[in-house]
Formats: sequence, C-alpha cells, structure tokens
Amino acid sequence: MPLGDAVAELVHDGDAVALEGFTHLIPFEAGHEIIRQGRRDLELIRMTPDLLYDQMIGMGVARRLVFSYGGNPGVGGLHRFRDAIENDWPHQVEIEEHSHAGMANRYAAGAADMPCAIMRGYVGTDLMAKTTVAPITCPFTGETLTAVPALRPDVAIVHAQEADRDGNVQLWGIPGVQKEAVLAAQRSLVTVERIVDELQLRPGGMLIPEWVISAVAEAPGGSRPSYSLGITDRDNDFYKFWDKMSRDRDQFTEWMKENVLGKELSTP
Repeated sequence: MPLGDAVAELVHDGDAVALEGFTHLIPFEAGHEIIRQGRRDLELIRMTPDLLYDQMIGMGVARRLVFSYGGNPGVGGLHRFRDAIENDWPHQVEIEEHSHAGMANRYAAGAADMPCAIMRGYVGTDLMAKTTVAPITCPFTGETLTAVPALRPDVAIVHAQEADRDGNVQLWGIPGVQKEAVLAAQRSLVTVERIVDELQLRPGGMLIPEWVISAVAEAPGGSRPSYSLGITDRDNDFYKFWDKMSRDRDQFTEWMKENVLGKELSTP
C-alpha cells in the first residue's frame, strides 16, 4: 500500500502504537506520516524513544509514553520529551518507564500470547515501586522474581530492508524487537527500502511472513537519520544537530513545519 493510505487505515486517534527498531531501521518516515495526518492522543511505545518520539511528542501526537531509556543515542537527553514532562509543552504527557530488559520481555510475552513475562530485574531499584511490575514467587525455588505485563499494541510499525511482492519481509543487522512487536500487535505496518521479486536470504537475516503483517509500504530512505544496514548510512551529524536545535521551541516548530509538515509524501 502507499504509506499515506496504510497509516490512514491502520493508525487511529487514541491507539497504542509501537514504532520499533534498535539503533537502525527506525521507522522515521512512518512516524512523520502519522504527524502529517494529525493523529492525536496516541500511547507511544518504544524501547528507546530516540529522535522520532521527540518529534512526535513535540508535535502534540502523544498522550502517553511507555519506554525504557528516554534519550538521544550517544548525545544525551531528548529536549521535547523533557519539556513535555517538566512544563507540559505542548501538553501533559503520561509516562511509564521500564528497563530495556523489561520492555523486551513484555514484547516477547505479547508475541507469545501470554499475560506476562517473568524475569530477574527491577528488584532493589526505585523503579520497582514506580512502574507496572509486580513481585512473584517462583513455585519451584521460592525465589522472588518480577512479573512484567505483556505488551499488545493496537499497531506495530517497523522498518526493514526488503519485502517481496507477496508481502514477506526480510531485515538484517542489529537484532531488535521488530518481530516480537509485529507478533504482539493487533495490526502491523512494515515500511521497506525496496520491494524485490524474490528475497535472497542473508546470514543473520530475519523473515517476517506476510500472514502476520497488515500492510507493507515502500519507503526508500524511510529510516533516516537512522540507517538501514547495507543500504543507507546513519547521519550522526543530524543527531548532534538535533540536540542543539530542539532545545528551543520556536526553532523546533519551524524545523518540523519545513521538513516534515511541509514535505509532500513521495510516491515510490
């Protein structure tokens, strides 16, 4: 499907939406299309919010954020995220914070259609009392463990390198939780760098079959300023630029108007 049509059909106001991808394959273009279409009151779920969620928060898309590390990778904090928490700008945003391991286990539980996952973690930290987890006693050893509730987003959106014309997807590189997010969600959208006649299997590649995907949209460069391994490069200078520019509300707003809201969605 064209990306605009896919977002219009799959993402609704008030949805819980996970846009996943670890370091690379971050679905920036899909997130930008959500902003352009004016979605509101979304519960945004992501292991590391990255610049994408900073942009979505600053543009008023988010009602709630479920996340682990809330930062700009390698640079520091996210300033639109911080402004929303400290000053309710552009409006108040609820947060639910977890560890990376907690989020990964929550996705895995959702993908397996389990109500929760059980792990070692959180115990002995302040986070235990401030988020949605619960202590549980192992019936076999008596050990105190932590139960984390399954994540089941309304929509999962991920980026990948390739899809074939039947809608099967292949991605490769740093493994994230893309597969688990798609399997856990009620609906799913995969944006891809290119559509090919036949997938050539790669070492370490991951296949997501068409029967668990709601829509595939071709979006060349769809992960920039992140990267798609083997196809595009990471724009490290942009991450540094964002750290300085996004501190100012007016500069942020003008940049988004010019580079996201004012951008016509291209047809592949």
